[in-house]
Amino acid sequence: MATDATRPTPDVTAPAERAPAADGAAEPPAGPPPRPAEFWVWTGVGLLVVLVLAGLTRYLEENVPDWAAGTAVADIASAVEYPVYAILLGLLGNLVVTLTGLRDRIAAAFRTEFFIKTGLVLLGASINLAVIASAAGPAIAQALLLISGVFLFTWWLAGRFGLDDKLRALLASAVSICGVSAAIAAAGAVRARREQLAYTASLVIVFALPSIFLLPWLADLLGLESAVAGAWIGGNIDTTAAVTAAGALAGEEALQIASIVKVTQNALMGVVAVALTAYFALYVERQAGAARPGLGELWRRFPKFVLGFVAASVIATWYLKLAGADGKATIAIVNDLRAWFFILAFVSIGLEVRVAALRQAGWRPVAVFGAATVFNLVLALGLASLLFAGFDAS
Repeated sequence: MATDATRPTPDVTAPAERAPAADGAAEPPAGPPPRPAEFWVWTGVGLLVVLVLAGLTRYLEENVPDWAAGTAVADIASAVEYPVYAILLGLLGNLVVTLTGLRDRIAAAFRTEFFIKTGLVLLGASINLAVIASAAGPAIAQALLLISGVFLFTWWLAGRFGLDDKLRALLASAVSICGVSAAIAAAGAVRARREQLAYTASLVIVFALPSIFLLPWLADLLGLESAVAGAWIGGNIDTTAAVTAAGALAGEEALQIASIVKVTQNALMGVVAVALTAYFALYVERQAGAARPGLGELWRRFPKFVLGFVAASVIATWYLKLAGADGKATIAIVNDLRAWFFILAFVSIGLEVRVAALRQAGWRPVAVFGAATVFNLVLALGLASLLFAGFDAS
């Protein structure tokens, strides 16, 4: 997914044109030419733009709720999380650098892939797999059934709408697992285009925001038990931040169950990445008559950051077991660092969006994502009612 600005320039000099070494020995292959000083200057300018927008994102996240206190939009302002501010500011910055003609010069600093993968590795530190397995067995069953059902439905529906296989993978992963994070993992596995990732991330945010208020209201309207409501919320909303906000509105017990369900789904992100890597290598991108890719090819395509994600989870689980309550402060620092990397990633996504590419995608991905979200709502409600009825969170 590297941009042209960050991809090393190939050595196009023909071997016969290279001068022989002075001692008659064969000259070693030349590496990529060094970057000109101007490239690094503009990359530094671009990095400064990303950092300023990230800092402004944090500032808005911390202060907008106070500014809106006592107004009609106070509840909305307090529920809006940093992904919304980051993407909006990134889009605004995109407009400015495009109109000023600076975009292509500073594009090498928009390291969305690096920022998001680093954030996802750090996300693993907040997922204690031992706690999930021992405290909420039903969450594992719900996650397996829900992810499988919603992923397959979305994949099938996107195919019926004629969407590209790579976009199908991103949409299915995002709506069935954990939103933008899952879309990033899928993008690495299937080598999706940056515009497809930006489109999917935008859909996740657009659908997640109203869900923060809609699902707690529907849970109350349907008279759901707190545990069932929490499982329903955690199994539907596609971002962890929005799940937390909606769970808090539904009550403390609902928040606990929603968080466990969501992190359980997050933990299965690596499994889906492995499956997509194998499927695309063996079937989608395999040429007719070509040999089946071996384990080496699957390993080359596999998004390695998923291993870091799992390792961080294992290390954090082990560390908390040793350090106890004192270790939570350290994990909180890691979580804050993770938020900064996600902010940098979302800002970069906004800066990288090309309106022409989004317009070309049209309305079909929106229709697929919307229909899959409704399917997810219905299936998750049935599973939550079956698995969490009478569940005691204590």
